[in-house]
Amino acid sequence: MRGFVIRWLVSAIALAVTAWIIKGIEIHGIFSLLIATLVLGILNAIIRPILLILTLPLNFLTLGLFTFVINAIMLLITASVVEGFEIHGFWAAFIGAIFMSIISTILNYFISDRGKFEIMIIKK
Repeated sequence: MRGFVIRWLVSAIALAVTAWIIKGIEIHGIFSLLIATLVLGILNAIIRPILLILTLPLNFLTLGLFTFVINAIMLLITASVVEGFEIHGFWAAFIGAIFMSIISTILNYFISDRGKFEIMIIKK
């Protein structure tokens, strides 16, 4: 359970930083941020795999870059469901999806599989 909460907070931080960087993404309050992160996580767990399978040929042709379009669609759906979370246009969602992926990857690098915050050090 603690690992879930830590991953949820990491995703919330990634979404907050993305909204701070991208002009077309707005979050009005911490409650909206946390609910938007939760809804986005649920959508990514349920709808995103179906979309990835349906668009597999297109994703294959674009060498996986179409995944960012799917991530942008997930952000747009989240914005339409959550009050206080707004995205102004597809391109803001698309660029936001790229930034959120990068920020989440960087933050998740510092989270262990046990849900603890620790810097992973590779020993030689």
